[in-house]
Amino acid sequence: MPEVPSPAPEISRKRGAEPGPLSEHVPERKKACWGILTSQGSWADRSPLHEAASQGRLLALRTLLAQGYHANIVTIDHVTPLHEACLSGHVACVRALINAKANVNAATIDGVTPLFNCCASGSVGCMELLLQNGAHTHTSHAHFPSALHEACKRGNSQCVETLLSHGADPDYEVSHLGSPLYMSCLHRHAACSKILLHSGANVNVGRGGDSPLHATVRQDSADQVSLLLDYGADVNIRDSNDQRPVELAPVGGKTQQLLLTFEVSPRSLCQLCRLQIRNLLGRSRLKLLPLLPLPPLLTHYLEHT
Repeated sequence: MPEVPSPAPEISRKRGAEPGPLSEHVPERKKACWGILTSQGSWADRSPLHEAASQGRLLALRTLLAQGYHANIVTIDHVTPLHEACLSGHVACVRALINAKANVNAATIDGVTPLFNCCASGSVGCMELLLQNGAHTHTSHAHFPSALHEACKRGNSQCVETLLSHGADPDYEVSHLGSPLYMSCLHRHAACSKILLHSGANVNVGRGGDSPLHATVRQDSADQVSLLLDYGADVNIRDSNDQRPVELAPVGGKTQQLLLTFEVSPRSLCQLCRLQIRNLLGRSRLKLLPLLPLPPLLTHYLEHT
């Protein structure tokens, strides 16, 4: 049976069986087995419902649900049809599955959730549906994959913005990945970094002793270095090898020149005041700045826009 090409990253399809609905020549005994599996909501490896969700075949998906297929049917790796629909970015299928009581927080054996798959595919529409129906922005286990980290890794800035607007913690740390800001710096996604910093992410929290500035300097990304410095990055912080960011910069590169220039010309009073006020307000209150009775010019200054 031919394979169905997938436009999205291979996240939730591990140990999948051959795709495609059951054909007419399938023995009656196997058809009966499918009936038992679906009626009990038990596991099945790549059911027709998974295929319909993955391929965005809404009519087929609705038909299968009407015939008694369980919306939460799982593969051997605990992948649900909702995982598949989110990974492929099929908003209509996601809506149909949620209406059929699909678990929006279902996790695979690797801890991958439908929300994580939305961040992998960059589907903001699917993500909005999940969040509106109770999806958690963070998993209950710190070692499980993080949707926010995945969005930062892939540069899906709209997903980052959506997660933060629904209460995701911009400083949420995963032990082996570090902070979301560290992840966006590591993969050179300045747009994601700017959104995180604007929402109040700690500019100096990275992974272990490695700061976001260390990660950015290694990439020789001058634009991101400038952004981090603008938000108060510490140029004297040392990594686990006792090295400062400037010591990691490629010799003669733009990043090295930028850091050396910064060291001899400290931040302006304007920058220092803004950083101090933002720190005093605290991350949770930054979003309330537009509500303060301040002149627009002062509000924009404090918002760093």
